[in-house]
Amino acid sequence: MDPARHRSADARSAAEAPTSFEDVLATAYVPLQRYLLRRTDRTTAEDVLGDVLLVLWRRVDDIPADAVLPWCYAVARRCLANQIRAEGRRERLLRRLADEPAPVAEPADPRLLDALAGLGDTDREVLRLWAWEQLAPREIGTVLGISANAASIRLHRALGRLRVRLGTRKDGGRGGHLLGQVPGGEEASR
Repeated sequence: MDPARHRSADARSAAEAPTSFEDVLATAYVPLQRYLLRRTDRTTAEDVLGDVLLVLWRRVDDIPADAVLPWCYAVARRCLANQIRAEGRRERLLRRLADEPAPVAEPADPRLLDALAGLGDTDREVLRLWAWEQLAPREIGTVLGISANAASIRLHRALGRLRVRLGTRKDGGRGGHLLGQVPGGEEASR
């Protein structure tokens, strides 16, 4: 084999050999920092630099040994573009939310609020999940980390205690107040 040919093959494979992340970091950190600081504010530059370093670390084997810095600049350019697009989306969302009227809560019956306040924390939470969030006992069980059966039993008992506090009878007759004031006003058998 020709030694000159062997050396050029070695030089070519050395140029294509993957670069270690430490080498890339030593070469590119400060230039990338300056590159980003010239294009955006300090906080954004620091955030984007973190994203760039993450990409470089993940793709260190893809970095061409003969063009480390240009490749890193390309990554930084794309990460900065992503950050600018994300900021634009955030600003558009904030403007859209600011233009929308705030949801108006339905005025609650003070007696209902007093009755709920008189219940224990567990009963209040079960009733709120059922009536206000419109969750079925199976879903309440998921939220509370209990079985659907246990959630159904807790809901049944909590509704009973609420009826007592409101002075309503189970048959729907009034003893002073109707359970229908609870949003949804349905029975627990959903």
